Amino acid sequence: MDLPFSRRDFLKVSSAGLLGLFLADLRLERVFAAETPKQGRITLSGINLYSEPFLNAKKIDIFGRDVIVDISGETDGDKGYGNPFNSTWYLIDNEGYTYSGWVQPVETLHQKPVFDIPEAGVLGEIVVPFCDTRRDMSVLANRNYRIYYSSTHWITDVTVNRDEKSIWYKIYDRQIKESLYVPVHEMRVIPPSELGLLSPEVPEENKYIYVDLANQFVTAFEGEKAVLAVRCSSGAKGTTTPVGEFRTFHKGPSIHMTNQGDAVANIYDLPGVPWVSFFTGTGAGFHGTYWHNDYGRPRSHGCVNLTPGDAKFIYRWTRPMVPLETPYLYKPGEGTLVKAV
Repeated sequence: MDLPFSRRDFLKVSSAGLLGLFLADLRLERVFAAETPKQGRITLSGINLYSEPFLNAKKIDIFGRDVIVDISGETDGDKGYGNPFNSTWYLIDNEGYTYSGWVQPVETLHQKPVFDIPEAGVLGEIVVPFCDTRRDMSVLANRNYRIYYSSTHWITDVTVNRDEKSIWYKIYDRQIKESLYVPVHEMRVIPPSELGLLSPEVPEENKYIYVDLANQFVTAFEGEKAVLAVRCSSGAKGTTTPVGEFRTFHKGPSIHMTNQGDAVANIYDLPGVPWVSFFTGTGAGFHGTYWHNDYGRPRSHGCVNLTPGDAKFIYRWTRPMVPLETPYLYKPGEGTLVKAV
């Protein structure tokens, strides 16, 4: 993406606190907006459906968590729940409106099995709204945690239950050190062509990521050219994203993120967080997000939340490049420059 001004001008405008005005004047918000999804997953319990796209409109229904809805369209309405940069509301089933920040865009893309799983394993991506993992390769086996659309997981084997005539991928969770099972039709094996380094011809010193925390905006540059310009969600009050200059020195395509065991409040437990590019030793980094769609408002525990697609770009575009057979790479002193202000 080419911005209609130079990197130097962009940084000058941002440092003066005028980036928001520039984006509005240039009408870039719609350029950066994703295409309206056809389906969505409600990410929280108690989300209201309104007769109009306004918080004071008549409430006509209420959704529970993980309800799958059809999205008929989108429109501008109230800026949702304190997010100054998101006024998008989804029209649900042509009946009413709900704020887009609580609706994860999803699809149902059933897959054929891949039987050639390398010994080191391969990366997989969930391609249904959600999937309940099992402790054994059977629909009758006990459930473990639920995993969600666009989350990624490390596949170590493919197995067949001949009695049930079902096929399962065996996935390994490095955090809990357990193997679980997922139906093969609910997971896509990610090919090597989607994991290579982007823009390998660009010298490392010409790549640069600028995180504007005031405007919740991430811009990646190749020299003077912007190649990514998107909204993010950075750390909320009490767990703010660190400011300064960093490098993306450790990365993983699938990370089980949790603070269980060392926190007394605000516990989170998020398996399969996709496309993680850490830039601090304490765990702050860029990553994809499946638990909200509320970009533009600080709400993380210090990381920079991005859409899975934007996080995948950052993961593939930054160095060091993670080898295909490697679930996590740690290379202190290396990586692409990140400046958060």
